[in-house]
Amino acid sequence: MIPFLQPFFKILYDTSGLIQWGGLTAIFIIVFAETGLFFGFFLPGDSLLITAGVLAAAGYLNLLHLIVLATVAAILGDQTGYAIGRQMGKLLFRKKDSFLFKHEHLERAKEFYDRHGGKTILVARFIPIIRTFAPPVAGASEMKYRTFVVFNILGGMFWVLSTVLGGYFLGKVIPNLEHYINLVIFIVVFVSFIPIAIEYLRRRKK
Repeated sequence: MIPFLQPFFKILYDTSGLIQWGGLTAIFIIVFAETGLFFGFFLPGDSLLITAGVLAAAGYLNLLHLIVLATVAAILGDQTGYAIGRQMGKLLFRKKDSFLFKHEHLERAKEFYDRHGGKTILVARFIPIIRTFAPPVAGASEMKYRTFVVFNILGGMFWVLSTVLGGYFLGKVIPNLEHYINLVIFIVVFVSFIPIAIEYLRRRKK
């Protein structure tokens, strides 16, 4: 990691502190950027939403407002990614690596899309990194817009509801869980990267 960025990442991955500082606005921006912009692949979408659910259970956030806002951000993010991919077309796959863009992630999303088709937009919501690159791949591959919108809305709703409500119900069942949020985040990150590890092992066997 570049040394001068370490303080930034420290703040970014302190999801509890970030939410208490920026509230729903911070949640909207991060969810939108992670799902809609290439550089958003490193943002903590899953852990952020689960943390938000835990904090909603503790009374820091309004649950309904959280769900609605995060869902809108997720849907708009994917729509933006699709529009970027549609605009760039095949040029997207010739884009060179940069600090904010990794061609390897794009290729991984393309392989996933080739295997699963339209369902990629729904399933990818639950897979870090693939989640960011699947919409532009769908756009560049000329997925029908109506099909994309359906999978986008369903995926956005399922992702937000499962993560936020998961955190909310955990927060209700386990007293003072908000004080142990780092442990929760560790478990979430570990579980969310299991599909990536499985995919990596599958590719190595080829």
